[in-house]
Amino acid sequence: MAKTYETRDEIAQEYKWNLSDIYKSWDLWQKDYTKAEGMLNELTEYKGKLEDKEKFLEFLKKQEDLDKLSYKLYRYPQLLRDVNAYDKDATENLQKVQFLFSKVTTDLSWVNSETISIGEDKVLGWTKEESFSDFRFGLENLFRLEKHILPENENRLLSYYSQFMSAPRSIYTELSVSDVKWPVVELSTGEKIESTYGNYSRVLSQNKNQEDRKKIFDAHYGTFKEKENTYAAIYNSILQKDIARKNAYKYDSFLDSFLEGDNIPKEVYLNLIKTAREESAPLKRYAKLRKKLLNLKEYHTYDGSVNLIDFNKEYDYETAKGLVVKSVAPLGGEYQNKLKEAVGHGWLDVFETKGKRSGAYSAGVYGVHPYMLLNYNETLDSVFTLGHELGHTLHTLYSAENQPFATHDYTIFVAEVASTFNERLLLDSMLKDTEDPKERIALLEQAIKNITGTFYFQALLADYEYQAHQLADEGKPITPDALDGIMKQLFKDYYGNEMAEDELLYSVWARIPHFYNSPFYVYQYATCFASSAILYDKIINEKNPKKKEEARQKYMELLSSGGNDFPMEQLKKAGVDLEKKETIKAVSKQLNVLLDKLEIEIKNLEKSN
Repeated sequence: MAKTYETRDEIAQEYKWNLSDIYKSWDLWQKDYTKAEGMLNELTEYKGKLEDKEKFLEFLKKQEDLDKLSYKLYRYPQLLRDVNAYDKDATENLQKVQFLFSKVTTDLSWVNSETISIGEDKVLGWTKEESFSDFRFGLENLFRLEKHILPENENRLLSYYSQFMSAPRSIYTELSVSDVKWPVVELSTGEKIESTYGNYSRVLSQNKNQEDRKKIFDAHYGTFKEKENTYAAIYNSILQKDIARKNAYKYDSFLDSFLEGDNIPKEVYLNLIKTAREESAPLKRYAKLRKKLLNLKEYHTYDGSVNLIDFNKEYDYETAKGLVVKSVAPLGGEYQNKLKEAVGHGWLDVFETKGKRSGAYSAGVYGVHPYMLLNYNETLDSVFTLGHELGHTLHTLYSAENQPFATHDYTIFVAEVASTFNERLLLDSMLKDTEDPKERIALLEQAIKNITGTFYFQALLADYEYQAHQLADEGKPITPDALDGIMKQLFKDYYGNEMAEDELLYSVWARIPHFYNSPFYVYQYATCFASSAILYDKIINEKNPKKKEEARQKYMELLSSGGNDFPMEQLKKAGVDLEKKETIKAVSKQLNVLLDKLEIEIKNLEKSN
């Protein structure tokens, strides 16, 4: 049984963050905060002077210094608060730095328009000089987007609305987190539990009683259904804001307004949602197989997480570290050694404690090193989460080591490639090392759920998001019925008749925070998964040793490239073209292969019994 901790004092230091690598005290943090305020004041004095080449270079370097400092100023209170929500100093100082960032946005709102006014030929001519080389790509991209750069007075005016524009997101959080009242359900065992996210997930994945799963599904989703008009009103305000942004910044379409910044063709998005729908046969096959193996008369959405077999093996954290380190051997000794370093020097905060935020993430601190948050609980899922987040950490490490600050930060569009690639390597390694049929089935289920959840479900959500924005763009009513209707048809398209209808499921749009916090974000999970599937095939399954090594080298170059090019170009250099249908189809082929293996393992288990 996984050990639980009440306080952080009970946990050995080697399993906690060493945040003194950022700041050793709040006094030092405050000293840098004051320094940052002074740097901002100094930057504002360059207004009207950027036409002078030397002044322009001075400004760029000083702005970069402020940006570097901002990483440390933000991460220190943010990380402290994430491991202890009751830390008042962290909470107050996080708010201080967020206010500073808002002030930076407003006080420097003139920079882009003044740079544009100097002229493309002149500025890009300067970037041919070595002293400007770090800033070349960013400036080229600025002029590429010139038609969307507003005049200074307009840009400054809109900057005053930045906090107001985030109000719908804040209201959604208060409604769905702070003010939510989860109903209590009584399970067949007599146990009474609240239908919270955690309990909902636990019952759906572990409880073999279908009626219990239905009870907590109805209670959990019913909470959102009960306030669907309010959620629809909040979402409508976000849709209207997005359409207003499209018009204000002169984009041809709402999709362009979200994709053009990273130079991603809208055909990539449209290809994803179209092809994922067309390639949903393996998803239907998996639903049909689960219905049969679970011996269910009807297969519902709340039956999709329960394990096919009882598998309760626990993996202590030290064992998990060893499994992940071993699994990345195909990426070379240097990569493996860097990963060993990442798990051994206070970069990870491992165990759950009261007041610590849920989930897991990897966050970079430029000039220091990445930090990883876990809530490790010794399950197989936690082992894969460790491998996943270490993929992000190594990506951040390689980018920071090989890129100047100006181009070190990679886009979300490539971020999940490294993490999902590592998960696939971990699956291979663990399957190779075990003969236990139950563990093999559990491992295959883990991989299959990654595809159904990270690729198919995210593509479905991306399709919904596109259609919802179309409604707003066309001036059509945004009502719960309209939003439910989109979801109902999508689930029909993806699952056909293999899944019984659950009307409450169609209100899932009210339950997805990304729709409210980060519009047009979820599709990138699916595109990254498709990309890593192609790269995995080139590196692992290639028979020609020379081509295999070339593919590995290109992958390491991708990890090292940060944001020195547009993400589509970075992936093409590594061997992936997301504009091709075959790239998306590779995921459905991968799912079919895993389903073939699962069926074989099920038969082997039945024979052994």
